[in-house]
Amino acid sequence: MATQQSEQKDSLLTKLDELQARYAEIENQLNDPAIAQDHNKVVPLAKEQGKLRPIVEAYRQYIEVLSGIADAEAMLEDDEIEKDFAELAAEEIEQLTEKKQQLMDQIKDVLVMADDAGIDSIIIEIRPGTGGDEAALFVRDLYNMYQKYAEKKRWKAEMLDFGATDTGGFREVIMNIKGAGVWTDFGYEGGGHRVQRVPETESQGRVHTSAATVAVLPEPEEIDIKIDPADVLEHVSRASGPGGQSVNKLNSAIKLEHVPTGITVSMRDEKSQHKNRSKAWRILRSRIYEKHQREINMERDSARKSMIGSGDRSQRIRTYNFPQNRLTDHRINLSLYSLDKIIVGEMEELIAALRDNDKRMRLENL
Repeated sequence: MATQQSEQKDSLLTKLDELQARYAEIENQLNDPAIAQDHNKVVPLAKEQGKLRPIVEAYRQYIEVLSGIADAEAMLEDDEIEKDFAELAAEEIEQLTEKKQQLMDQIKDVLVMADDAGIDSIIIEIRPGTGGDEAALFVRDLYNMYQKYAEKKRWKAEMLDFGATDTGGFREVIMNIKGAGVWTDFGYEGGGHRVQRVPETESQGRVHTSAATVAVLPEPEEIDIKIDPADVLEHVSRASGPGGQSVNKLNSAIKLEHVPTGITVSMRDEKSQHKNRSKAWRILRSRIYEKHQREINMERDSARKSMIGSGDRSQRIRTYNFPQNRLTDHRINLSLYSLDKIIVGEMEELIAALRDNDKRMRLENL
C-alpha cells in the first residue's frame, strides 16, 4: 500500500513538473513579438495560461516549502547547532510540513476540477418526457429554477428558444447561461428528472408522476472548435407562431444539419433570419463540441459516469416529490426535505453535495 501511494505521489509530481514546464513555454511564446501580434494564437495561449496559473503558482509554493524543510533538517543534522536554533528549526519543520500538506491538497483540488472551472458558458436544453401537460409544466418549473439560481449568482441568462403549451407549460426550452463557475454548478443537471405531485388539473387529488429531460452542454468559443461550413446544410422556411399564426411572411426559420455527425438544429423563435441563424449556429457548435469532447475523453468520461452519472437524458437522476417536500438525487443517495426552496432557485446545498462527491471521487481516481 505504501509503495502504491509513493508511486501515485511520484506520478502526480511528474505531472506537475510537466504542467510547470508547459506554463513556462506559454510565457515564452506570449513574449514572442511574432505571436503577440497574432490574435488567433494569443487568445488560446492566454486561456491555457489562465487555466494553468493557479496550479503552477501553488506548486511553486510547494517547492519553496520543500526547500525550507530541507534547510531546517540540514540545520538539525549539525552536531554543533545551539539548542535554541535547534528548537526553532524543529518548529519550522512542523509548520512547513503542515503547509506542505495544505498546498498539496489545494493542488489536487484545483487539478481535478480545472477543466470544469474553465467553462464559463453553457447551453441547457429541457424537454418534457412522459406526462403530457403536466410534464410540460414541469419543464417550465425546471427552467424557472435554473433561471432564479443564475440570477442569485449574477450570471447572465438568455433564452435561445422555447415553445409554449396552451396550459402554460413548455414543449421545449433552450437557454444559455454565462458566468464564472457556471459549468461547475450546472454540470450535474444532465439526465432524467421525475416529478411526483398533484397536477393543477387533477380534481380527485391523486398524485401523478411525470418526467422531463435535461441536457447541459458547454458552449465553446469559435477558437475551441472549427466547423467547416461546407459540412453544414442550411434549410430556410417560413416561421409560424402558436396556432399557425404567421410570425413573418419572409423566410426566417432556419434548420442546420451537420452532415458528418448527423446533428440538426432548428430555430424559428426570432422574426429575423439573421438572429435565428446566429442562435442555431451557437447550439450546433455546442452539440458538436460536446460530442467531440465525449469521444476524445472516453476514459475520463467513463470515470465521471461512475461518479455523477453520464448525463444521458434517459438516465433518471433525480425525483421531485412535492407531497413530501422531498428532493432525491439518486446518484449520491441524497434526500433533501426542502423542495419548496430548491424549486425556486435555492439549489446551493444540493449543488455543493454533488460537487463534493464528484471531487472526492476524482481525487480517489487521480
